[in-house]
Amino acid sequence: MHAVGIVAAAGSGLRLGADLPKALVPLAGRPLVAWSVDALRAGGVTEVVVAVPAAERAAFEAALPGVRLVDGGATRTASVRAALAAAQDLGDAVLVHDAARPLTPPAVVARVLAALADGARAVVPVLPVVDTTVAVGPDGVVTGALPREQLRRVQTPQGFDRATLVQAYDRLPADAELTDDAAVVHTFGIAVQTVAGDERAAKITVTHDLVLAEQQVRR
Repeated sequence: MHAVGIVAAAGSGLRLGADLPKALVPLAGRPLVAWSVDALRAGGVTEVVVAVPAAERAAFEAALPGVRLVDGGATRTASVRAALAAAQDLGDAVLVHDAARPLTPPAVVARVLAALADGARAVVPVLPVVDTTVAVGPDGVVTGALPREQLRRVQTPQGFDRATLVQAYDRLPADAELTDDAAVVHTFGIAVQTVAGDERAAKITVTHDLVLAEQQVRR
């Protein structure tokens, strides 16, 4: 099985308080996106395509020498569409990863690849929900508790049989915006399998997340 990695890296750094794209924010002196690309490669992905903001392409070229880049869209879904088109001849499996999960262990990538090799059409790494989880109404009042035994936190990279993901995106309306790629294929009835995720694959969204990641790197 030949796998290609897609990294969604076209998001802004506003919630991080940065004046540059989030994927270029440094972690221990290296852009977040460089860490994420390295994690994919270390886990067994041979080719990587990164969706970047068109206006910042030169900066990404400098940060990722030799990596194939494609102009991303206004939304995550649009960016993955663009990268998927650019990766059409690069592999029979696709792993879609967030640039904002720089410390994802290569073992998570390897588990996703192994599940695809065993015949899964869609695979996501997940973690259990450990806190009590409730539903809240529009007035802010708790309406009930959710059974956390059945709930999971979804991470990336998410893996797919390439033909399955391409077909799902072809059927998805152009203006649709879903939170992740597993939701895209699940919309069309594709079963999504799970493998164990890792707490180190946490997503960097706000400044506190970046501080925690810096502490992990220094350990």
